[in-house]
Amino acid sequence: MAKSDEINRWILRILTQDGRISNLELADKVGLSPSACLRRVRDLEQAGVIRGYRAVLNPEQMGVGFVAYIGVGLSSHTKQAQEDFERAVSRSPEVVECHNITGTIEYLLRIEAADLRAYKTFHTDVLGTLPHVNALTSYVVMGSPKDLRA
Repeated sequence: MAKSDEINRWILRILTQDGRISNLELADKVGLSPSACLRRVRDLEQAGVIRGYRAVLNPEQMGVGFVAYIGVGLSSHTKQAQEDFERAVSRSPEVVECHNITGTIEYLLRIEAADLRAYKTFHTDVLGTLPHVNALTSYVVMGSPKDLRA
């Protein structure tokens, strides 16, 4: 991390909470001049610590009423099987996160769908038809008391 110090960590905490904060306001909050603050933010961007900025969307306004995580086990543990699976889920708009994990299964997916019926269709018609998929375990999200992505 570029200049890993307390001020940079403070800058990152603030930007994580509000990526649209003005440089003037950010500088004021961390006790730097605007030019010094901007220089630090640019250094963090150039070093790859800050990868980008994005809009946080309201799921309900986007038609998402159902969120689940799915644990996926593959019957074949070859590189080709994993690449085929990853390519297939990358084309599925319902899959908003795909993590290759350790343990008894290979993948953990975050799925967002309009409702239970749409989720079932995805589960059956997409995941259920992929080669090498031999285990699917669904975990329905009932609430998210802490979610730092939003």
